[in-house]
This record gives sequence, structure tokens and C-alpha cells, in this order.
Amino acid sequence: MEIPRLSQEPPYSYLVMSIQTGEKHFLMSRNVALSPTMLPLDASLILDALNDAVITIDPDMRITYCNRAAERLLLVEALDIAGKPCAEVLRSSACETACALNESLSCGDSVDGRRCTVRRSDGRQIPVSLSTSVLRDAQGATLGGVQIMRDLRQEEALREAALRGTGTQSLVAVSPVMRDLVARLPTIAASSVTVLISGESGTGKEVVAKHLHQASPRAHKPFIAINCAALPDNLLESELFGYKAGAFTDARHDKPGRFALADGGTLFLDEIGDMSPAMQVRLLRVLQERQFEPLGAIQPQSCNVRVIAASNRDLAQEVAEGRFRRDLYYRIAVIPVHIPPLRDRPGDAEALARHFLRTLASDQQAPLPELSDDVVERLRSHHWPGNVRELANAMERAWVLGHGEIDVAHLPGSGLTKTYRRAQTQPVAPTGTSAREQRHAQEAEMLLQALRHHGWNRKATADALGIHKTTLHRQLRKLGLRPPRSGDV
Repeated sequence: MEIPRLSQEPPYSYLVMSIQTGEKHFLMSRNVALSPTMLPLDASLILDALNDAVITIDPDMRITYCNRAAERLLLVEALDIAGKPCAEVLRSSACETACALNESLSCGDSVDGRRCTVRRSDGRQIPVSLSTSVLRDAQGATLGGVQIMRDLRQEEALREAALRGTGTQSLVAVSPVMRDLVARLPTIAASSVTVLISGESGTGKEVVAKHLHQASPRAHKPFIAINCAALPDNLLESELFGYKAGAFTDARHDKPGRFALADGGTLFLDEIGDMSPAMQVRLLRVLQERQFEPLGAIQPQSCNVRVIAASNRDLAQEVAEGRFRRDLYYRIAVIPVHIPPLRDRPGDAEALARHFLRTLASDQQAPLPELSDDVVERLRSHHWPGNVRELANAMERAWVLGHGEIDVAHLPGSGLTKTYRRAQTQPVAPTGTSAREQRHAQEAEMLLQALRHHGWNRKATADALGIHKTTLHRQLRKLGLRPPRSGDV
């Protein structure tokens, strides 16, 4: 029996086609069904090797065959269910209202990827995705039908983990754009390909990376993070790849690098856009060869690591301008994930604020404070240049100062003054400017307002925005912003 090559066809179609190719083998009488070998040896071996459950029925909707995956899924024995009505065995949520097998037999069409539940012999309901097709003989007469069922329990568990959040952090998704993002995470988590997470500083790139790890098959292995912008090349190299004793003056013993520590798990490379060209070359080689060499080592060391990278820069633009390697970009951006800024996520600010307060109340075993209507209005209208990190800092401050109810006076910056609001931070760009230039103009205006509000004190501004001072310095250099006089005020 020849199985056609996979193509861009609906799920399970290659299985249906393979069974249709050998259709004359799949119709059996009750007597044959009770024999030890229910199909020719080659077909049985192929079908029993599948992870998906397969059953066939006769025109009277009675089961004529099931593979081993179907036995495991339904907790039944093939010989025990042979000849029984399929509805009696499957007890599916769709048996009475939308039976896919009956639909295929009645209309002659295939059904692909229909979701429903089946009930096992122990009474437990199992979510499945099923596909059905008609079995015909050489003359086109209907011999019966075939149904393939894929167990969705793992997928549902991954989806639930991503939606609820696991570990100490959780994703709050109220806005449609964030709900769509969260809905994609289980599919992304199930693979081991590299992921590039983009978004402004403070949007929660590491939180998303942790969710991808926690909802993946690698969840029982380490999640290791490193900020590529925080270290010079020589330190970054030793941190990533480790070193052997004697590799340099102070190397008195072996030290494993982040790739070694993350073996079997996930390595999160934050701010990868700040990596030097020389380090980009080394990283590209590791990703291509799945091997790395610790400093001072003679032999390369294999690694089984999923890499998730993140950057607050537009790496595609960085590639176009020659500041980031094109080959490395394509290597890390197999699956791109963009996290929009908080100002573009209506409803998320209030939901996140309440989430942070619930966490604080739970940690300190204290009553949950209420948010006044004015605070809710400020949360919705504030521009949030520091994104979720700024919001978290604001809620921590409000938690300390507020008692019972959080009011505007408990918020930082005189209650998140209107100078931060979106309406006040959208400068009119000159006609003919590019989208990138307009974005830079908006960022510059936003930072200027924050700096002026804090008297050009960069540390206070960075704290208010919920970003590191070095990140603020980098943004100022990029946008060409300088104080009205030397030094901080």
C-alpha cells in the first residue's frame, strides 16, 4: 500500500488517501473481524504505527477495524468492538447532531479537522479532531467509511497553560490583539524552532518567552536568560559558551556557559539587536551546527537548546541598514512574535493593574484595594511610554500609598498627568516623512515630555518609565536628544 507524499492538503487527507488506495482490504465480515489479523500485514503495520486513531465502518455504521492508537484512545480491545455500532463505542458529542461519518456516507464528501469529544470506556471525555471519508470499491460502490481521530488533550493543556499563565507570572489578555497573540502560543510552544519576539521596552517579551517554555515539551528543563546588551563582547562570550580552566589568567576552574546550562531547555537571548557583529557570527555558527566551543576548549560541545530571541529594535530595518546580519536574522526569526505597546491595547492597562494589585495582595495577605473611577480613566488614557513595566511600578507605588481605595494622588507623576496622554504625544509629522521617521518623532516627543516633567533627571525619568537608565541613555542617543544644559538637573 503506497502512502502519497504530504502536500498542502487538509489535515489527515494523506491517511484517507492511503486507506482509499487499499480500500478493498478494509471491508470485513464479522468473522474476519474476529480473526487475529484484521488487515493484510503491510496495511496493519502502517496503521498500527500511526499516533492517530483509525476506525473503519461498514454501510450499517458498524465497526470493522480499529488500530492500536484507537484502542489506546478509547480504552477498548479491537476484537471486543468489532461489529458494534460506532455510536455505541465512540459516544461522541457529535454522534446524534453532526455525525461526520454519517455525513460522509450520505453526501460522499470528506470531512477534515472537525473538533468534538469522544467518551472512553471509563467514561472520560477526550477532545479530538476527526476526519472522515467514504471507502469505495473499484466500481465506485460504497463499502463503508473511515474515521481518523487526533487526540487533542496535549494541545488543550498547552492552550490552557498559555491562557491562564503558569509559574509566577501570567499573561493578561483583554484586547483582541493580545488574545490573538495568546491563542497562537500553544502552537508555537509545541515546536522547537527559533522565535524572535519584538516589541518596545517593557512590553513583556521575557514573560512571553517564559510562557513559550512553560507550555512546551521542554518545560521540565531549564529556562536560561541573558541580556546581550548588558555585557561587553569578552564577557558575553564567556557567559554564553563558558570556559575551561586555564583559558585566561583568572580561569582556575571550568565554568559552564548559558548554552550548556540550558541543555534540553530554552535559552532566551534578550536585546539580541545590541550584539556586536563578531558575536553575531559566533552565534550564527552555533545555531547552524548545534555545537559550541567553550573558551580554551579543544573539542566542540553539542547542545540541544531552543533559542528564543528578543529585541526592542526593528531588526528587519537593522538588516536593511547593515547593522545586523541578514543570515542571523533569518535564522532567529523563523517564527516572529510582535508584542504591541500597551497604548495600543485597549483595556489591558486596567486589567493588568488589577492583576498586579491581586498579586501584591496575595503575597502580603492583605485586602485587595479598589481603583477609583478617576484612576481607571487615567490608566486608560495614559500613554505608557514604559509599557507594562511602568504600569507595574505605578501599581507598586499606589499599593504602598493607598489604603482601601487607590486614588489619583497615589499614582506617580502627579497622578499620571495628562502630558503623558496619547492625545498629547502625537506630533504632526511633516508631509513626506516615512513611517519610521514619524515613529521616531513620536518617541522623541514622548521622552522629551517625560524628561521635562522630571527636570531632565535621567534616573528619575527612567524609574518613572519603568526602564533601566542605560536603556534611556540608548534611546536618547538614538533619537539625538540632549538636555538644555550639560548634566542632569
